[in-house]
Amino acid sequence: MALRTWSETRQSTRVFNESAPALHAALKAVIERGIRHVVLLGDYSDDGQRSTMRRLREILLGYEKEFGLKFYALPGNHDIFGPAGRHQTKQFISADGSGVLITSDKTLTHGAVIVSDDMYCEGYPVGLQPMREFGYYRQPSYLHWETPFGLSDRDEDRRYEIASPDCENVYSLMDASYLVEPEPGLWLLMIDANIFEPRNGSFAREEEAAFIDSTAAGWNALLRCKPFLIDWIASVAARANASGKTLLAFSHYPVLDPFDGTSAAEAALFGETNVVRRTPQPAVAAKLIQSGVEVHFSGHLHVEGVTRAVMEHGELRNIAVPSLVAFPPAFKTVALTDKGVMVDTISLNDMPVEQAISAAYRLEANRTGETEDSAIAANDYRTFLVDHLRSLIQHRYFKKEWPQAVVQDLMDQDFRSACGILGSALDQPDLLRHLAETVNLPEADLGDIPLIDIILDWYCLRQASQLAFGTISQSRLDLYAALGARCLKHTPSPAEHETERFLRIFFSGFNGFVKRANRSISRLEITLKSQREAVA
Repeated sequence: MALRTWSETRQSTRVFNESAPALHAALKAVIERGIRHVVLLGDYSDDGQRSTMRRLREILLGYEKEFGLKFYALPGNHDIFGPAGRHQTKQFISADGSGVLITSDKTLTHGAVIVSDDMYCEGYPVGLQPMREFGYYRQPSYLHWETPFGLSDRDEDRRYEIASPDCENVYSLMDASYLVEPEPGLWLLMIDANIFEPRNGSFAREEEAAFIDSTAAGWNALLRCKPFLIDWIASVAARANASGKTLLAFSHYPVLDPFDGTSAAEAALFGETNVVRRTPQPAVAAKLIQSGVEVHFSGHLHVEGVTRAVMEHGELRNIAVPSLVAFPPAFKTVALTDKGVMVDTISLNDMPVEQAISAAYRLEANRTGETEDSAIAANDYRTFLVDHLRSLIQHRYFKKEWPQAVVQDLMDQDFRSACGILGSALDQPDLLRHLAETVNLPEADLGDIPLIDIILDWYCLRQASQLAFGTISQSRLDLYAALGARCLKHTPSPAEHETERFLRIFFSGFNGFVKRANRSISRLEITLKSQREAVA
């Protein structure tokens, strides 16, 4: 096996080596439910490496041949880059547990390095070719297929012009959006929301540095850089409504805030984080509602959430689909009804962890002399991903996002210590006792909770919403609701020091997370206006 190191995995918002078992487990669950069509919302690869894409194609073609599944792919920010691609360099575990870099960049020669062209991430349109049978190009079984540019699926007929802000760098790039009718009356609107905007300045033609990465761009940049997509979407929606088609829209990036407005605490604590930068602006919802889109499915942020926007011209729901390689591990199923669609959530929590992978992590830990992460001992996927999130907090968020003075103050502390600090900020020195009485828990038990466990619950609730309920006890949820409400109501003192302020804002975030989770459901029935009109 070729395995990525745990040292890189624990600093990533996604796990790597577990992706293949998770994909097979998800497709097994799909087959058991009699589902025929599978949408891949992007980031179906690590970073678009040639070898990864070839292997993925083999897997999906195997499921098509044996089980009759049909796949419809979308590009994510990890699958493809610009017009010419870019090099990738990753660390793998060698046979003795040490790390070895595998790269497509022939200029990297220091240390233990293996150079392989298979590590290269392709650009448009070459990077689409391994997945060409999965929606990107017309297939004989499709009842209807088109692109924003017409009925041709030739690469040269699917191009648009984009320029740098100073208009000095102008490119003709390919857009991979398409509309497909796989079953009578069902239209899947597959939107390529990747934006590679040329930078100002002088660059070699098509070099990686000449383009802004699409990761934080999303629909905010799409409105500016691909306005032709909005016109096409409106045309598709109007035709679907006129002909009685059920229209479902998909793209890699959310069109509404999947955290449903609960990221204010994160912005106040950490500034412009990745989550904050990727939040869609209200103009996105306004454009899509005006275009006639009612339901949109997104990936990208590995988050569970359904967000609704209502405006003069109608309403829009964004259904954020969790990832198979981050907590909470789950996917969505969609069934058509007389009035619209029924959306269910299918969890992969109980998937067993492959022990051969854990053994490699253990070998790596022994080699480096580090204390073995609790995730390495996990037997089920949920436990593994929750413990991975714990490591992610400690090895990435604490180092890159949290104020270092706060981390030093709180390192290895328990909830009693946090209540002592927070009590000063809230003018309530007996805060721990008061909370214990509120949630009917022994004060000693409450105070002894390691603070890292409570921080972990904060991130679990942020990502998983109601899917975290099986991971976080009801007594903890009651505690967070009470503490969050108390912090939210308090008027801060000018003399409040940094750690007091941080804890007050951090715990106030629980208020929004718990409310959001309590109003969310794993099964959602959506009545579509277009369906009502078609029935009428």
